[in-house]
Amino acid sequence: MLRLFQSLSRQFKYFVAIVLMAIPLYPKFPFIKIPGTFVSIRLEDFLMAFIALVLAINLLPFAKKILAGQIEKAIIIYLSVGLISLVSAIFLSDRVIPHLGVLHWLRRIEYFIPFFLGSSYFLKGKRADFEFFLKILMVVIFISFVYGLGQRHFHWPVIVTQNEEYSKGIALRWIEGSHINSTFAGHYDLATFLVFTLPIFISLFFLVKGKISKAAIIPVFFAGLWLLANAVSRISIVSFLLAGSLSLLIIKKYRAIILFLVVSLIFFSFSTNLWARYSRLIEVTKGKIEKLFMVAGPAYAIESPRRENVSVPRASPAPVFEDRSTSIRLNVEWPRAIRAFLINPFLGTGYSSITLATDNDYLRALGETGLLGLASFIIVFLALINIIIAKVIPAPKGLSTIETSFLTGIAGALPGVFLNAVFIDIFEASKFAIIFWLLSGLAVGLVRQIYK
Repeated sequence: MLRLFQSLSRQFKYFVAIVLMAIPLYPKFPFIKIPGTFVSIRLEDFLMAFIALVLAINLLPFAKKILAGQIEKAIIIYLSVGLISLVSAIFLSDRVIPHLGVLHWLRRIEYFIPFFLGSSYFLKGKRADFEFFLKILMVVIFISFVYGLGQRHFHWPVIVTQNEEYSKGIALRWIEGSHINSTFAGHYDLATFLVFTLPIFISLFFLVKGKISKAAIIPVFFAGLWLLANAVSRISIVSFLLAGSLSLLIIKKYRAIILFLVVSLIFFSFSTNLWARYSRLIEVTKGKIEKLFMVAGPAYAIESPRRENVSVPRASPAPVFEDRSTSIRLNVEWPRAIRAFLINPFLGTGYSSITLATDNDYLRALGETGLLGLASFIIVFLALINIIIAKVIPAPKGLSTIETSFLTGIAGALPGVFLNAVFIDIFEASKFAIIFWLLSGLAVGLVRQIYK
């Protein structure tokens, strides 16, 4: 059996390919129900467990070298702080249901497994495989587009996990004015996946020479734009424009930035749902500002010399200006995370203690794991930025067009993803988190291969 798992090391290329295809495209059907929550164990969890076992057996001889890496150390510190916070929440403050807290912590370990698959890939794999991986990503984006199109126009089933009833795997149907989720569990997951992956193909389009290659990238780019527009995630549109522009800035395609922005904005302008959501946000912001300067009239009666009560009309109540998404964040979710932080500033109140949604990954880390957890969470990203962005911006020589496009796309996309995390618990969403850490791991492995 041990020899079988060791022989599987030759199949690392296909493990990466399976993860790239299965995670985004297989809907989140429940497999094993977990008591006390509507989150279920799914088939993807078994896939990641199998890959973890293969990695553990094959990379054990390289463990010392692998774990000596800057980002690997940061990940270990982050998971260790999370474990200490969990133990504190279970045995000291009694803030979490033990099995739920443990599963939340294990889920975070699961999300890092693809990173180690990617970062150690070049111990077994070849740099030439990047072209194969990018072709798979192109296929994934296009299939997601086709399925999203089917949801909107042909009533193909929608599988989401946004509440207890939907998470049972119930097949829904798209209705006018709603979001397109495609094969993802929610429109935010889909939109952030595109924010992270599309900049790779934007860079590739302006670097690749062949007309056939450019022609193959164009439909993928517009398929991604259509999905972004129909996911109707306002912050993701801003993040995408930022990510694409930064990717082109890194490869010094300055005129291409203008072309990219113009084409994208024209395309997005045709989305009536997107316009409606932005218009609502502008209307709410304008109303809030006007409310600050609104002067209420007198609210009492004035007695005349003849002792006749002359009623002065009261000012009509100020209109209520609210945006539902913003209101939930500001009035419910974010204050809840801050209250949890104040209960235990250093270690928080433990995983799962502030429900399943905070819509801000940084506040979620602060509430669940305190200052130590947030600091270790940020250190992981700082290490990632230091390895990828700091090494890519000088434009190292000896890279192929595919490799350059991949690294510059990831480097440009990272700020966009971090911006999305201010409004979305995106690093807790399995479909995005697994792909994010896999591609980030591949980027880290490639940079280390270049500078070894």
